[in-house]
Amino acid sequence: MANLQMTGILEKMTGKDKDYRYMATSDLLNELNKEGFKADSDLEIKLSNIILQQLDDVAGDVSGLAVKCLAPLVKKIGEPRVVEMTNKLCVKLLNGKDQHRDIASIALKTIIAEISTPSLAQSVLISLSPQLIRGITGGGTSTEIKCECLDILCDVLHKFGNLMATDHEILLNALLSQLNSNQASVRKKTVSCIASLSSSLSDDLLAKTTIEVVRNVGSKGTKSELIRTNIQLIGALSRAVGYRFGPHLGDTVPVLIDYCTTASENDEELREYSLQALESFLLRCPRDISSYCDQILHLALEYLSFDPNFTDNMEEDTDDENHEEEEEDESANEYTDDEDVSWKVRRAAAKCLAAFIVSRPEMLCKLYEEACPKLIDRFKEREENVKMDVFNTFIELLRQTGNVTKGRTDMDELSPRWLLKQEVAKIVKSINRQLREKSIKTKVGAFSVLKELVLVLPDCLADHIGTLIPRIEKALNDKSSTSNLKIEALIFTRLVLASHSPSVFHPYIKDLSSPVLSAVSERYYKVTADALRVCGELVRVVRPNLEGFGFDFKPYVHPIYNAIMTRLTNQDQDQEVKECAITCMGLVISTFGDNLGTELHACLPVLVDRMGNEITRLTTVKAFAVIAASPLRIDLSCVLEHVIAELTGFLRKANRALRQATLGTLNSLIVAYGDKIGPSAYEVIIVELSTLISDSDLHMTALALELCCTLMADKRSSRNVGSAVRNRVLPQALILIKSSLLQGQALLDLQNFFAGLVYSENTSFDALLESLLSSAKPSPQSGGVVKQALYSIAQCVAVLCLAAGDHKCSSTVKMLTEILKDDGTTNSHLALLCLGEIGRRKDLSSHAQIETIIIESFQSPFEEIKSAASYALGNIAVGNLSKYLPFILDQIDIQQKKQYLLLHSLKEVIVRQSVDKAEFQDSSVEKILKLLFNHCESEEEGVRNVVAECLGKIALIEPVKLIPALKLRTTSLTAFTRATVVIAVKYSIVERPEKIDEIIYPEIASFLMLIKDQERHVRRAAVLALSTFAHNKPNLIKGLLPELLPLLYDQTIVKKELIRTVDLGPFKHIVDDGLELRKAAFECVDTLLDSCLDQVNPSSFIVPYLKSGLDDHYDVKMPCHLILSKLADKCPSAVLPVLDSLLDPLQKTINFKPKQDAVKQEVDRNEDMIRSALRAIASLNRISGGDSSMKLKNLMNEISKSTTLWDKYYSIRNE
Repeated sequence: MANLQMTGILEKMTGKDKDYRYMATSDLLNELNKEGFKADSDLEIKLSNIILQQLDDVAGDVSGLAVKCLAPLVKKIGEPRVVEMTNKLCVKLLNGKDQHRDIASIALKTIIAEISTPSLAQSVLISLSPQLIRGITGGGTSTEIKCECLDILCDVLHKFGNLMATDHEILLNALLSQLNSNQASVRKKTVSCIASLSSSLSDDLLAKTTIEVVRNVGSKGTKSELIRTNIQLIGALSRAVGYRFGPHLGDTVPVLIDYCTTASENDEELREYSLQALESFLLRCPRDISSYCDQILHLALEYLSFDPNFTDNMEEDTDDENHEEEEEDESANEYTDDEDVSWKVRRAAAKCLAAFIVSRPEMLCKLYEEACPKLIDRFKEREENVKMDVFNTFIELLRQTGNVTKGRTDMDELSPRWLLKQEVAKIVKSINRQLREKSIKTKVGAFSVLKELVLVLPDCLADHIGTLIPRIEKALNDKSSTSNLKIEALIFTRLVLASHSPSVFHPYIKDLSSPVLSAVSERYYKVTADALRVCGELVRVVRPNLEGFGFDFKPYVHPIYNAIMTRLTNQDQDQEVKECAITCMGLVISTFGDNLGTELHACLPVLVDRMGNEITRLTTVKAFAVIAASPLRIDLSCVLEHVIAELTGFLRKANRALRQATLGTLNSLIVAYGDKIGPSAYEVIIVELSTLISDSDLHMTALALELCCTLMADKRSSRNVGSAVRNRVLPQALILIKSSLLQGQALLDLQNFFAGLVYSENTSFDALLESLLSSAKPSPQSGGVVKQALYSIAQCVAVLCLAAGDHKCSSTVKMLTEILKDDGTTNSHLALLCLGEIGRRKDLSSHAQIETIIIESFQSPFEEIKSAASYALGNIAVGNLSKYLPFILDQIDIQQKKQYLLLHSLKEVIVRQSVDKAEFQDSSVEKILKLLFNHCESEEEGVRNVVAECLGKIALIEPVKLIPALKLRTTSLTAFTRATVVIAVKYSIVERPEKIDEIIYPEIASFLMLIKDQERHVRRAAVLALSTFAHNKPNLIKGLLPELLPLLYDQTIVKKELIRTVDLGPFKHIVDDGLELRKAAFECVDTLLDSCLDQVNPSSFIVPYLKSGLDDHYDVKMPCHLILSKLADKCPSAVLPVLDSLLDPLQKTINFKPKQDAVKQEVDRNEDMIRSALRAIASLNRISGGDSSMKLKNLMNEISKSTTLWDKYYSIRNE
C-alpha cells in the first residue's frame, strides 16, 4: 500500500501542472519525515533522481521544497546513493547553468549538514574534496563558482576537518594560493576556510601557514588590500586554534604593531584588523602574549581616541546645570561624515582593551593608572556604537575589580578598589554629560556603568547624589524614554538607595518619589516590578527608624500607600508585580503603620486573601513576618485569627521554603501578639510543629524548636499547651538528641527547649533529667549512642540544671560524682561530660575534692573516659580559674605520664577564655607560658599540637607578650620548637578582627619564611599557617606573596630524597615522607585562589606544578582537581594555552582500574577520584575556546562511549 502511494506521489511530481508538482513534493516531504519510512534499492534510485530533477524545477517554491526533502532523504538511503547525489550536484555546481548553481550549492550544504556517520562522511569526502579544490583553483572558474565552492568547503572542514588529514596539505596549498586573488569576496571566504581547516591541522602545517602569512605581510611589494587579508587571516587563525598559535606570536605581534603605527592615516581597515588580531591573541594565547602586554596596552589606548578628521575643542563642563539649555544644540551640532570610518579603529581598540582587562587581572593597578582616565575621557565618543563599546570596556574593568577584591573590604593604597575610589568624581562628571544626551542607547549605557560602579563600591556616590537625581527623574518622566531606559534607571536607583545612608537622600525625596510612584503605574510589568522594588527601598530611606531624625516623612506615606495599594488590589497582572506589591505593602505597613488609620482595615484583608493563593502565599507569609517584627506594634486584630489559622495549615504543606517562612512568621506573631491569640491555637501549632523536628532537616528543626520555646515562654499558656509539648515535642526532642548530626543552631535551640520546659513548670526537673540520662543508654533496637550525642546530652543536662536553680543543680552534681565512684563505662563517660558542661557555666568549688575525683578517671583503661575526664577538668576550671587553674598547672609538673591529658584540660581553659575574650592574671600567664614552651620539643606529635593550640589561643588574649616570645623561638635549634611556634601562629589567626592582627603584621615574615626550613615538619607547619592566613586574613600577607609563592610552589614538587623503602621481610613498602607537605601546599594554593587571585600568576603555576600534581598520589590529585576546576572558571585564559598537556593525567585517572583483589576502601577511593577528575573535565569543557582542542574532543568522545563514565559525567554536569 505504501509503495503504491509513493508511486502515485512520484508520478505527480513529474506532471506538467506546477501546483500538482508542489503538492506532490510536499507529500513526499511528509512521507520522508515519518519514522517508519523505508525504501528498497529501486525506490532509493527513483527518489534520489527525482529530487535532483526537482531541484531544477522552473517554479522556485517547488525547488525549495525539493531541497527540504534532501535532509530526511540522506538519513533514509544508502551510502552509494548519497555519494552519487553529491557527485551530480558537484557537476551542476561547477559546470551547470548559472540559474541552477545557487540551488546546487544549497543542496550540497544541506547534505553535508545531515551526514552523521564517519563512514558516510569518508565516502562523500573522497569524491567531494577533489572537485571542490578544482572549483577553487581552476583557471577558468568564475568568481561566483569559487565563492560557492569556498562556502561549501568551509562547512565541510568545520564538520569533518579531522577526517581529512591526508588531504590537509593539498587543501592548504589550494587555499593559500587564493589569498592573492584580486576579488575581495574570494579572499574573505578563503580566510574563513583556512580558519576552519586550521583547527584540525598538525603543528607543522600550522607553522607553515603562519610562516607563509607572515612572509606575505612582511614583503614590501605586497598590495595593501592583500596585507589586510593576511592580517585578517592571522586573527582568524588565532581565534580558531587558540593557544596553539602561541609559539608564532614572536613573528606576528611585532609586525602587527608596526603596521598599526606606520600605516597611512586613511588606512583604517589595516589598523582595525591588526587590533582585532591582537585582541584575539590576548584572549586565546594569554601566556605567550605576556611579554607584549605593555606595547599592546599603549597601542589600544592610543587608538581609543583615533579620530583624525575631527578635533574636539569642547571645554570640560564646570557647571552641570549650564548644559540643560545647550542640550538641543549639542546633539544638533554633532560632526557627521559618511565616509569617515575611523570609528572602526576606535571600536577595535576598545574591544582590544576589554580583552586586556578580562585576561590580565594581575595588571589591574596598572590599568587604573593608565587606562581608566583614558576610558573616562572617551565616554564623550561621538559614534554611538563605539561609545557602547567604551562603556562595556569600562564595565569589564569594574567587574574585574569586583572579582579580584570579592569578599574584601580593605582599601589600602595598592588596592584596585582604592584606585577606583579616587576616580569616582571624574566618572560621575563624565557620565552626567552622557545622561544629558538625547540618545536613549547612550543613557541606558551610562546607567549600566553607574549600576556596576555601585555594585563594586557600594557607598561611593554619597557626594554626588544631588547631580544624579535630576538625571534619574528625567529618565523616568521623559515621554521619549523607553522601557529599557526606565528599567536601568530604576535598578540603579534601587541599588544606590540600598547601599547609601538614608540621610544622604532626604533633601531629594520629593524629586525622587514622584517619578518612581508614576513608574509603579506603568503598563509594562518589568518597569512596574522594578518601581515597586525601589518603593521598598524608598520606604526604608524615608523613615529609617522611629525617631525620624528630624525628617518629615508624613507627606509621603499616603502617596506611597495609594500607589502600592492600586497594584496590590489589581488581580489581572504579572506574578512578579503581584509579589513585589505584597512585599512592598508589608514594608509600608511595618514602617508607616502608625500613620495609616482606616487604610489598615482596607489593605490587611487583601494581604490575607493573597495568602490563600498558592502562587502568592510564600511572599505574603514573609510580608506578615516583616509586619509582626515592626516596633510599631501594628493593630492586626481584624485579621490575626485568620492569619494564624492559615499559617498553621501551611506547616503541613510539602513546600519546604513555605514551612520555613511560616515557622519564622508564627514566631514573630506570637512574640508580638501572644496576648491576642487563644491557647487552643497554640495547641494546634504545637501538634503541627512536632512533626518537623528531625535530624533530616536541622534548619527546620531549629526554627520549630525556637517557635516551641516562644509558645512555652508565654505566661498565658494553658496546662493543655504544656501537656501538648510533653506528649508531642518532648519525644521528638529525645530522639533528636541522639543524632550524630546535631550541631549549631539546632543544638542551641534544643538546649533552650529543655530550659524552657523547666521554666514553664509544665514538666518536673527530675523526670526531664531522668529522660535525658536514659537517652544515653544503649537500646536493643539502635545499639550504643554515638560520641557526638553524649556531648549534646551533656550540654542539655547542664542547661537544664542551671534553669532548675542552685538546689537541683547541686544535687545533680553530687549524683554525677557518685556515678564516677561506681565504675560504669557509659555512665562515667556521660557523667564526666555533664560535670564539665555544668562546671563551665557555674562555679563548682563548693563541691569538695571534685577535681580529685575527675583526675582519678585518668587511670581508666578506656580512652574515651580519659578524654572526657580531661575535657571535664578543663571546663570546671573555666568556672573558677583562681582555684582550678593552679591545680592543673601543678599537676602537669607532677604527673609526667598524664601530661597529654592535662594539657588538653589546659587547652579547654585557654580556648574558652579566648572565645569569651576574658583575661588571665599575669602570674598565671607567665606560669602557663613557661610550662608550654618547655613542652614545645616533646617527641609526641599530639603533645606538640596541643601546646601549639594553647599558645595560639593565649596569643589572642595576650598578643603583646606572646608574639615576641614566639618570634624568638623561630630561630630555635630544635626543629620541633620551630614547627610548634608556626602552628601556634596558625591557631591565633581567626576570621573575626582581633587586637593581635596589628601586632603580628610586621612579624609575619619571621614565621612564614620558615617555608625555606631544612626540616619538612617545619615547612609543612609554615604552609598550613600560610593557608590559614589566606583564608582568614588575606590582607596581612598580600605584600609577602611575591616572595612566598615561588617557595610555596616548590613544596608541591615530588622530592626524591623524601621517598624511602621500608623492608618488611616478605615484601618492600615505599614510604613518601613528602606526601603530606605536597598535599598541604596544593590546598594552600586552592585557598589563595579564593582570597588572593590578583596576586597569583596562574600561568606560572599550572605548568609544571599543577601538571605534576595531577599525576601524583591520590591525596594530592584531589586538591589538584579542585584547583583546576577553579582556574577553569576564574582564569580560563591561563588554562587554555596548556589545556592539552593537562588532559593526559586526567585521562589516565579516569581510566585507572583497581587490582582484582583490591579492598572495598580502595575501590571507593578510586571511584571518588574518577568523579573528582570528571568534575575537573566538566569545568574545562565550559571554557570558551576549549573546543579548539582536538585532545579534549577525543577525551569527550571516549567518555561518551563508556556508559559508566558517561553516567557519572552527566550527573556531575547537572549538579
